[in-house]
Amino acid sequence: MNVYIMTDIEGISGVYCKEQVLRDQDRFDEGRSRMTADVNACAAGLKAAGADKVYVRDCHGGSYSIKYDQLSDCIDYVVCGDTGQDRFYGIEDCDAAVFLGYHAMAGTPGAVLEHTMSSMCVQNYWINGRKAGEFAIDAGILGDKGKPVIMVSGDDKLCAEARTFLPDICTAQVKRGVSCFGSVLLPPKQAYEVIFDTAREACERIGEIPPLVFEKPVCLRAEVTERTQLPSLYSKPYMRILDGRTYEVTAETMEEALFRL
Repeated sequence: MNVYIMTDIEGISGVYCKEQVLRDQDRFDEGRSRMTADVNACAAGLKAAGADKVYVRDCHGGSYSIKYDQLSDCIDYVVCGDTGQDRFYGIEDCDAAVFLGYHAMAGTPGAVLEHTMSSMCVQNYWINGRKAGEFAIDAGILGDKGKPVIMVSGDDKLCAEARTFLPDICTAQVKRGVSCFGSVLLPPKQAYEVIFDTAREACERIGEIPPLVFEKPVCLRAEVTERTQLPSLYSKPYMRILDGRTYEVTAETMEEALFRL
């Protein structure tokens, strides 16, 4: 039994401001340390429940967040850098996935560092007409591959969002969102215990939590931010423009739709 940990940084314990998540900011090293500690706690919980191998994908930004030399021996493989159009490289060797440090979708009131894909140019995403964020998109990619997402960690808003798509998912709430840049945090030791315990429970429940599969063909719609230009029809002749800020694509899989968008 192998488990894949997909990481982001905005939902990591102790993270609440943009200075902790951007590479050119003075607190980014702190954010990296906190992410690495959360990963270690999650991997330890998975191994305690009997996981044979744990894969970790450093997926925040340009894949430069995890501190490689601080990873624990509970981790067997680390996927870093450009993986082309395979967002979950190595997932075929795993039975289930954990989304660690995820954040709520763009526009979620009181959610810490909320956004969908890019806070610079994306206002909203919809999957088959339903507003959705990165959790649902990534879970849908894995669902098409027959892989369930058994656990997510982040703030209370992200955990609630995840349960609207997968009611039985195990959620590790490590903070409570107050605003985009404000949070009530658990102290580190308590946060790591929550992550460890939730990961152990989630691993023990593999087989009980179904994959998230959206009806096909899947329609993925994007609304861009004000004054952001839509893609050119010459570059994306398959897209449908709905108005000056909104367009959509359809595809046979969620992964294809994401890369088309």
